[in-house]
Amino acid sequence: MPTDVRQPFGRVLTAMVTPFDVSGALDLDAAQQLARHLVDEGGNDGLVISGTGGEAPTTTDAEKADLLAAVVEAVGDRAHVIAGVGTFDTVHSIHLAQAAAKAGAHGLLSVTPYYSRPPQAGVLAHFRAVADATDLPTLLYDIPSRTGTPIHTETLLELAAHERIVGVKDAKGDLAASARVLAETDLACYSGEDAMTLPLLSIGGVGVVGTSTHFCGVETQALIAAHERGDTAEALRLHRQLLPIYTGIFRTAGTILVKAGLRLRGFDAGPVRLPLVDATEHELSHLREDLAAAGLRGS
Repeated sequence: MPTDVRQPFGRVLTAMVTPFDVSGALDLDAAQQLARHLVDEGGNDGLVISGTGGEAPTTTDAEKADLLAAVVEAVGDRAHVIAGVGTFDTVHSIHLAQAAAKAGAHGLLSVTPYYSRPPQAGVLAHFRAVADATDLPTLLYDIPSRTGTPIHTETLLELAAHERIVGVKDAKGDLAASARVLAETDLACYSGEDAMTLPLLSIGGVGVVGTSTHFCGVETQALIAAHERGDTAEALRLHRQLLPIYTGIFRTAGTILVKAGLRLRGFDAGPVRLPLVDATEHELSHLREDLAAAGLRGS
């Protein structure tokens, strides 16, 4: 897979949902079909497998490996396939990283250890240990609203020295901190919040790992391309057009509404697993409105 040092995983990646069948079992055929759609028709340069959107907390290690291998088989010759390997247990994360490398992943997404709220020394040691476990490039995931612990700027500056830590999926919502990291390191910054894509681009970001991009990857590619060629008016127009779905996809857990939206479009990715629950009729109504407001087909 060709790699641009500035955009090591491309510009637009989707944190792909994990399809299940009616019984709740992993549906590998549907996963391959969805992956092909997102890459070949949906404007995606890459996919993140077994991230939050992929319900990683409720899939087994074996399911993660099977899912990753299936997606690599489907699109790995033409898209970056990134494996989510983050857990609150460093040893388990190392195991997942090594299994992902064996299954053919092109890179790793490593989230801050959650629940235990480690000090920054622990965050630093955890990320280094995961990055040391394989030869794959690693994208850090900074999302303190979920993990309870931010990756402090000084920690990111230290981690940037690691040869396999190449970027960060930034969902911190602190543009000043992000600007400093971008000014003082070579880390590639991908927005981890769909609506923050353009603001992050404006300070040196390179792309997005999105949720709503299940539906608007093509348009998001156009937004980034417009910004890159200096057409700020067009980038802003697309940002404003897409804002209803960039934000509306999170009216409840993004996974819930992505699976509901796919179903509206004739692609059944199956149910979500508890503790998530499927979308209500009220949520579906809002989703249709958000898709329409963004100029996207809702059904």
